[in-house]
Amino acid sequence: MSATAEPVVVIVPGLRGHVADHWQTLLANRLAEAGRTVHTVPPLTEDPLSREARVAALDKVVSGTAGPVVLVAHSAGVITTVHWAGTSTARVLGALLVTPPDFGTPLPEGYPTPEELGENGWTPVPRSPLPFPSVVAASSNDPLGTAERVAGLARDWGADLVELGEVGHLNPASGYGPWPRAEELLRDVEAG
Repeated sequence: MSATAEPVVVIVPGLRGHVADHWQTLLANRLAEAGRTVHTVPPLTEDPLSREARVAALDKVVSGTAGPVVLVAHSAGVITTVHWAGTSTARVLGALLVTPPDFGTPLPEGYPTPEELGENGWTPVPRSPLPFPSVVAASSNDPLGTAERVAGLARDWGADLVELGEVGHLNPASGYGPWPRAEELLRDVEAG
């Protein structure tokens, strides 16, 4: 793929938004330094738990880009992406969906309760096949979703499942800032 034909990479963060030492932020910086066009869905300034507002923010970023798009979502950003997938996704070449949480079970302390998630439109999580190719990267010891439940999501979405091993939630709290494998998986998604 030539440099001019490379798709725009759209980063879809989770509920915690932009975190400077998060692998998504570091990936965006590396890609931009290499000349790639990267857009990050900005954090919400009002009603940060609103699924509808997060889907609208993702739609605004994708709609504002020219040419094909590849999505790179983490955590609740994955759930935002699958809710958004019911909209016009014709320009989406594919998505890398990393450590999706299981909003069907209670999350650890400090995260929204199932009731809060339901009240804010997050549940039920869509389980229909996605209208674009995707890869779900799953952890075997993610505190936000068991490997079995995440594998079920991947299967229902029609996504390829990549098992990462014991990487926790693949965030700074799990010891991850840089995650070089993200670039490898992104290339796989772009290759189709």
